[in-house]
Amino acid sequence: MYADVSKNLCIACELCPDICPEVFEMQEDGLAGAVVNEIPDEYEDAVQEAADNCPSEAIRVD
Repeated sequence: MYADVSKNLCIACELCPDICPEVFEMQEDGLAGAVVNEIPDEYEDAVQEAADNCPSEAIRVD
């Protein structure tokens, strides 16, 4: 599983790092970013939860 945050869609609500801080963080530009693109198995459910709950649908999971 891979995750990516679209900087064009992110509204900096901080939901994704709240749900899964092991994968997402707020970056210097004030927007969220994935610090791990290839997601370890133990974080897949949390990453999917973050993607499903992102209000701007900025998180892409493959």
